[in-house]
Amino acid sequence: MIAKTKKYKLTTNTYMQLGLRNIIREQWWVFLIALAIVSGTFFVRTIWFVLGASMGLLLYFLFWLIQFYGITYLEQNRLLFERLCYEISSQQIIIQLTSKQGMPIAWEQVKRATQGKDYFLLVISKTHLIHLPYKIFNSKHEIKLVETILKRKALI
Repeated sequence: MIAKTKKYKLTTNTYMQLGLRNIIREQWWVFLIALAIVSGTFFVRTIWFVLGASMGLLLYFLFWLIQFYGITYLEQNRLLFERLCYEISSQQIIIQLTSKQGMPIAWEQVKRATQGKDYFLLVISKTHLIHLPYKIFNSKHEIKLVETILKRKALI
């Protein structure tokens, strides 16, 4: 069975929000490093540990924000922000620009999937995300089909 979606255009703001949320979820250990640096204040009474850890954490997330912002302007990533439709089957995901132009993505390329309250998020890499809101599916049956495929592939 194949779940075909309506055409959908991912906005740059949505992409940046989802990307930053994904980085925080994947790299949560950065907060532990900052906490370890702040704990140096207990041994040497100075504010520099707190300021250093805060600035490091701020610069780290500013780096990722610039990465996601920059991706929206790169020519090779223009395809991510065009109106696309998707064909999702148990073998692959086909991203279609038109009915004759498409790109298959094998399920082995998908590292992780997340199901939100109104979307699916497929993580291909740290910066390549596929956002599938429920509103682009034609029926609730297709949403259940995609959910079943993701569970069978052990991505959810």
